[in-house]
Amino acid sequence: MLTTQDNELLTRVGPGTPMGNVLREYWLPLMLSSELPEPDAEPKRVRLLGEDLIAFRNTSDEVGLVANACPHRGASLFFGRNEENGLRCVYHGWKFDTEGNCVDMPNEPAESNFKHKIHIQAYTVRERNGVLWAYLGAKADLPELPAIEWNLVPENQRFISMRIQECNWAQAFEGGIDSSHSGFLHSPVSSHRAKSEKDYDKDPNLQAGRRGSSKGMIYKARDKHPVFEVVDTPYGELIGARRNAEEDSYYWRITQFLMPFYSMIPSYGEDPVIGGHAWVPLDDYTTLTWSVDWHPLRALTNQEIAKYHDYPRGAGIHPGTAKGLLPASSKPYGAWYPKDNARNDYGLDHELQKDTLFCGIPNLGLQDSAMQEGMGAIFDRSKEHLGSSDMGIIRARRRLLGAARALQDSGTPPAGVDASESYRVRPAGVVLARTAVWAEAAQEYVIAHREKHHASA
Repeated sequence: MLTTQDNELLTRVGPGTPMGNVLREYWLPLMLSSELPEPDAEPKRVRLLGEDLIAFRNTSDEVGLVANACPHRGASLFFGRNEENGLRCVYHGWKFDTEGNCVDMPNEPAESNFKHKIHIQAYTVRERNGVLWAYLGAKADLPELPAIEWNLVPENQRFISMRIQECNWAQAFEGGIDSSHSGFLHSPVSSHRAKSEKDYDKDPNLQAGRRGSSKGMIYKARDKHPVFEVVDTPYGELIGARRNAEEDSYYWRITQFLMPFYSMIPSYGEDPVIGGHAWVPLDDYTTLTWSVDWHPLRALTNQEIAKYHDYPRGAGIHPGTAKGLLPASSKPYGAWYPKDNARNDYGLDHELQKDTLFCGIPNLGLQDSAMQEGMGAIFDRSKEHLGSSDMGIIRARRRLLGAARALQDSGTPPAGVDASESYRVRPAGVVLARTAVWAEAAQEYVIAHREKHHASA
């Protein structure tokens, strides 16, 4: 459990909060480049770390991220005219460039120098491989973008979707790095009724909503009480969940937690597509969850891409694109609200729950949303009771709380900010000898080699 004070420290991310300051040290994934498709396209509302902002692509194809409120009298720049390398407020014509400078003030006398005294809050945006990144911190010398593999491969080698979660970012990311829940929440009913290995081998439902099948899936279904070990890394935590495999071996399901809010999910099979998430706090009560599938060496196949659109079950960790999302609106990230949500119990099907899916919610990603949002907007962690299977969560919290205190007390940058290359890692599902030191033996599998991709148990 956490004290009430530490729970506040962990969860509050607005301007001036210690955790908000930590998050502002990192580049934050902002949106897909395709959401600002062309120069002078319509602006987009953004909410990020409790700030209301406007994103726009100017005439020179540069992306700006500025405060929503015009500094004249507070009108929303969402309604502004995006023209001639600036965003012009339609209330009185004040115009701002991507750096926040007021470049025109037509309602003031021509001889006035007032515009040179006006500046709007603006943040730096960079673009890489179809993703826009924003830096909201105070560093004059900006850090490098994180070398996270899914944003280094060509766009045809990855698939990205998003969904809004109506809860605090911490309980969302904690669900993502909790490896033990997958044997329950995401499992078929038959995996809980099986009595022998043959029962698992012949069960087609073990593949429901997942990518491929393998021995690892059977080991995970058979052994629902994994032993957890956690190793600190320069970028976050390496979380190993150990399950019995054969008499002389263990199955290690190794999850990556990368500061401040990324995870990578072990896959299954001979040529696995890797999965991962980013949980970006829009404010204290709302999270934008990025879901990513990628292959390090090849383009995704048409069959793989088709699954991401096959709502509800085939979509896996994704919300099912158009089929699983509400009609887009102009509110911040209004294209990413799930159709199945708290207001219709996430599509819960009690008949499906009886004999097919353990939780009865067809879409895997929304199974997570139901659990995380069902805790309330911000769960009171002083009331929880953690066990040994929560070791990854305990250590990640410790890392984040330590980072907030160190930045506040001594200005120490949090882990990974100045170590971009350390993010070149992958998750893994491997079978190792019981005598092996897992974190050392698995190094070959968890490093993101540019020309190598291992099979996953």
